[in-house]
Amino acid sequence: MKAKRRYHFVAEQIVAMIDDGTFPPNSRLPGERELSEQLGVSRVTVREAEIFLQARGAIEVRTGSGAFVLDPAKRVGSGGLAHVSAFELTEARTLFESEAAALAARHINDESLRRLESFLEKMSASDPGSERMAELADRNFHLTIAKASGNAVVHHVVEMLWRIRMEHEPVRRVYDSVCVEDADARGAEHQVILDALRERNPRAARIAMREHFRRLFESMLDVTEEQALEQIRQKASESRQRFLKIAKI
Repeated sequence: MKAKRRYHFVAEQIVAMIDDGTFPPNSRLPGERELSEQLGVSRVTVREAEIFLQARGAIEVRTGSGAFVLDPAKRVGSGGLAHVSAFELTEARTLFESEAAALAARHINDESLRRLESFLEKMSASDPGSERMAELADRNFHLTIAKASGNAVVHHVVEMLWRIRMEHEPVRRVYDSVCVEDADARGAEHQVILDALRERNPRAARIAMREHFRRLFESMLDVTEEQALEQIRQKASESRQRFLKIAKI
């Protein structure tokens, strides 16, 4: 099991225990140390799994109190999600989230701006488990902007787009590949968006969000191109090995 996938496995184990009643709705999950010993993984992996489950709506992590199980009926899952490509999703996000940012620039309050600043700091953190924490902060950054738009439909649509981004595995793989490579650029782009919102400038907020997705789209093209080339190299290597074996006969 690859290290970067271990938290997925742990998250599935926790969900299974929620489903079988070991951890009923509204109950508090055992602490990180107890779960790590029970599941045979590190506390960092447990923390990453909990961050992932919080993003899915399976649990709620309350500062100073621990992680609590939410109603399984409200859990975010892959059921009912559109099967789209990462490029289609990014195109849709560009359309909706750029306009959400422009609307938010007109209506956003100081509390939402402080929340955005906090999420931006978490996206730049380098602590153990920070990769999943940054992913959750990224999601919360965008959803906070959508909510600040003051339009409940816009907020709902952006939530659904993020569900696809996080739960549709082919899309998630592409996004994860990009996010690992361009964390610094991503942070700088989010800062520009925040600055435009702080200035209450709809046009600047729209342009900043569009530029963020334009650069993301280009990075995705680079990643998928490299993945395609790697597949070609792998197939060529396999063919070469088969030829060498035949040549020895």
